Amino acid sequence: MARCNPYLLYRAAARAASALPDRAALPLGRALGTVAWAVLAERRALVARHQHRVRHGSPVAAPSRESRRAARDAFASYGRYWMESLRLPTVTPESVDAHFTIEGREHLEHAEATGRGAVLALPHLGGWDVGGSWLARQGFAVSVVVEALDPPELFEWFVGLRKAFGLQVIPLGAGAGTGVLAALRSNHMVCLLCDRDIGGSGIEVDFFGERTALPAGPVTLALRARSVVLPTAVYFDGDGHHAVVRPPLPTDRRGTVREDVARITQDLARAHEKLISRYPEQWHLFQPNWPSDRL
Repeated sequence: MARCNPYLLYRAAARAASALPDRAALPLGRALGTVAWAVLAERRALVARHQHRVRHGSPVAAPSRESRRAARDAFASYGRYWMESLRLPTVTPESVDAHFTIEGREHLEHAEATGRGAVLALPHLGGWDVGGSWLARQGFAVSVVVEALDPPELFEWFVGLRKAFGLQVIPLGAGAGTGVLAALRSNHMVCLLCDRDIGGSGIEVDFFGERTALPAGPVTLALRARSVVLPTAVYFDGDGHHAVVRPPLPTDRRGTVREDVARITQDLARAHEKLISRYPEQWHLFQPNWPSDRL
């Protein structure tokens, strides 16, 4: 049996999503996410553990009814995320901007005024793609790091979408650090999703009651560029979005580079805990993330 080409599937999904009436798109996205929750039993149980951890500071073998319900809501939220992302190229900027609010914009403006940009350190929360497009339309120079996808034409398609929104794309890989440094030195707001250590070489931190690792890159690159780290989230808010930009983390030098990176990364973990706890059902973490998840 011939294997489906992911590029063609994504293109077809984007066309179908864009053809939907506005009033039907988001409910359908949430409904499809709920279907995934019903079908994917192992993933459903893992997400329920994550949701219990956020609310109670530790995982359990059998999460409460509240946590299981929150897991269902997280799947529905992720369905909305994908529906919005697929539809974004055809949604008018005026439609997005009319339903977008922000608190902490002054931190972005202050970072821009320094001329050294900022690392916007985001968890996989809410509608971050919409947030990036909105930020670029406000006149900020915005760069995003994008994970390579297979086949290459799928990756190029996603890159093209982000460039159409006014975003500079930095491919994740060996040259990503150099690209991020160049962007910060050009006074860009660099958006980095950093609540998971995908590469396996991160900094050990305490995160929601258990030791795990977060990537060292955001803090390391900010220190090298003398930029700030701004913990940031973009939440779903009714039919729109609400962004929160927290004050910059203290990045004064107190020890060796390794010691300072470890300290500030732990500060970032605490900031992410606060951002995620605000709307934990919008946290799109569907993979093992702590040692106890793998037992």
